[in-house]
Amino acid sequence: LKFSETLSRDYFVNAHWALYCENYLEGFHIPFVHQSLNAVVDFDSYQTETFRFASLQTGFAKSGENAFAFNDKIAALYFFVFPNLMLNFYPWGLSVNVVKPLQKDLTKVSYLTFVGDESKLGRGAGGDLGRVEFEDQAVVESVQKGINSRFYERGRYSPEREQGTHHFHQLIAEFMNG
Repeated sequence: LKFSETLSRDYFVNAHWALYCENYLEGFHIPFVHQSLNAVVDFDSYQTETFRFASLQTGFAKSGENAFAFNDKIAALYFFVFPNLMLNFYPWGLSVNVVKPLQKDLTKVSYLTFVGDESKLGRGAGGDLGRVEFEDQAVVESVQKGINSRFYERGRYSPEREQGTHHFHQLIAEFMNG
């Protein structure tokens, strides 16, 4: 893998850093927010596994879509390391995302991009990271506004789609109380 300075960039999100991580950890929003990603990933087979200080989300490729050479069924692997590191593996390479809290409601997300196969850039689950990032920013910033509303009430976790988010909240509680 070779570091790509031209594909690496920083994004600023007007929201709490943990909201950004929560959004990353729940795949429930993919069909509603990320139409281009949903077109290449089989949402019904999307999986989340949790580990002591990490979680892994596996996006399986729809038939005929860009996938890994070692497994033609996997479109992307999204590995989260608590509290703020995201390792996104795509057939073309790796996007390392570091989530940095700057203020209560301002977060810097640094995308560090490493390319292994340039011929696969622009295709599949990692085909347009900038677009997906801006879609996520819009959702996260809306959630930030929503939780600040007097009408906000927390809900239950979706057992099928929010294992990563629930795990993240358990780790935050553990470290805040420990």
